[in-house]
Amino acid sequence: MKKVLVIYYSQTGQLTEIIHAVTSSLKEDEEFMLEFEELKPKNPYPFPWSGKQFFQAFPESVAGIPCELEPLQHNPDEHFNLIILAYQIWYLSPSIPINSFLQSDEAKRIFQGKPVVTIIGSRNMWAMAHEVVKEKISNGGGTLVGNIVLLDKAPNLISVITIIRWLVKGEREGKGIWGRLFPRAGVSEADVRESSKYGTVLADACRRNDYQGLQEKWVALGAVSPDPVLISIEKRGHMMFKIWARIILKKGPYGDPRRDPWLKLFKYYLFTVIFLVSPIASVIFYLVHVMNSKKTRKLIRYYSGIA
Repeated sequence: MKKVLVIYYSQTGQLTEIIHAVTSSLKEDEEFMLEFEELKPKNPYPFPWSGKQFFQAFPESVAGIPCELEPLQHNPDEHFNLIILAYQIWYLSPSIPINSFLQSDEAKRIFQGKPVVTIIGSRNMWAMAHEVVKEKISNGGGTLVGNIVLLDKAPNLISVITIIRWLVKGEREGKGIWGRLFPRAGVSEADVRESSKYGTVLADACRRNDYQGLQEKWVALGAVSPDPVLISIEKRGHMMFKIWARIILKKGPYGDPRRDPWLKLFKYYLFTVIFLVSPIASVIFYLVHVMNSKKTRKLIRYYSGIA
């Protein structure tokens, strides 16, 4: 019997839905034993968030400052044939609970010598966070053998509005005129449901203990579709986020009122960039990638995980 450990943190519940869809074929197969480890911060992050709470998490997310987690339910030294790590993105970085786990001694013991698959549930920018996760898995002695990315496919500016409304109001879809004007926030129900096809391929690879070519098969099924324009914007945004995070962290730790004015300033900066700068940047980067098609193809292959 193949033992599979699924490690995850889900604030809104969307990632939990994705995990169960992807692993459905493994759960139905008697050859597999799935166990789930839900990461739980000792001081839980609320859902829905208030606007203030939402921005308070920014500096720690970007700087990779861990929070304290509840003890794991599983023995880190227990043998598993496969580790599945499912995570979401906060401010172009792995969420604080996921980053906290990745920095722990338990993570190193769990990953050591194991094949690891990652599942990402995100709005639309995930590439920089995945670079961090890849490094942490490698440093922990694990081998990343595959990656699945499920995204909100609404246009960039539309998804900003719907996601923020979901996070601060707890409403994934609106009523009345809002519901007619805006789509349901997050990864679509159809995409979540159809993600079970990735689990079928994964089950076969795990059964044979041979993960060579797994990512290529997943990419052919649509598991990862990097957008070079968004990745270019994300790289610049990530650099600026690091600068802002360093400034704000100097004002005080999480929850310190001394950093409130700076977080408010960052909020204005963020929305200005999203709604005024990013549309112009998108056009510029699109033209750059069209004129450098060879470099663009290489970028797509790299972030698809098949470079």
